[in-house]
Amino acid sequence: MSTKQERADLIGQRLDELYPHIDIPLDHKDAYTLLVAVILSAQCTDKRVNEVTPALFADADTPEKMVRLGQLRIKELIATCGLANSKSKSIYEMSKILIAKHGGEVPDSFQDLEKLPGVGHKTASVVMVHQFGVPAFPVDTHIHRLAQRWKLTNGKNVEQTEADLKKLFPSKEWELRHLQFITYGRQHCTARGCDGTQCPMCRELFPNRTKPVITKK
Repeated sequence: MSTKQERADLIGQRLDELYPHIDIPLDHKDAYTLLVAVILSAQCTDKRVNEVTPALFADADTPEKMVRLGQLRIKELIATCGLANSKSKSIYEMSKILIAKHGGEVPDSFQDLEKLPGVGHKTASVVMVHQFGVPAFPVDTHIHRLAQRWKLTNGKNVEQTEADLKKLFPSKEWELRHLQFITYGRQHCTARGCDGTQCPMCRELFPNRTKPVITKK
């Protein structure tokens, strides 16, 4: 594959064959519960988040209920997710701001979302694309790793990776592509299970590659 675009086109084709339809793996019912789940998913598996959120959302599935629940109780309910102290504070403070400034609703703009405690660009992107249908390409560690192994980006940082992927794939594909990349990265091109030479995609894209690819964090 001589160009990035040719590689991206083949990758898209192969991912569509493997995963024609994928739902976001975090259980949620609306923008607020998705926002909370994504905050909880930082340095935590989706499986673990989905084990924690039923009890949390049974008690508090709105900003108002979450504030009444209180930070200490939130922390107790999410303890197994890790970083429970900072996450409980973020969820509690974020919920207070939603009530005070947004009428208890999750805002549908990157600018407003990224002002909320615990909400960075990736979290905002997940909510915007999956809940509000606004084109976004959230880049996590899996996507950042694969984009480097597949020579779609130089891996300078996640911001650069996001910008490069947005140029290579049409905006109408971003929502599905981001989920496909993550799923493939978890199942086939893992951090330790592949070094850029082992998985089917790496072998097809770079059949003559013999040296491991060192990816940047």
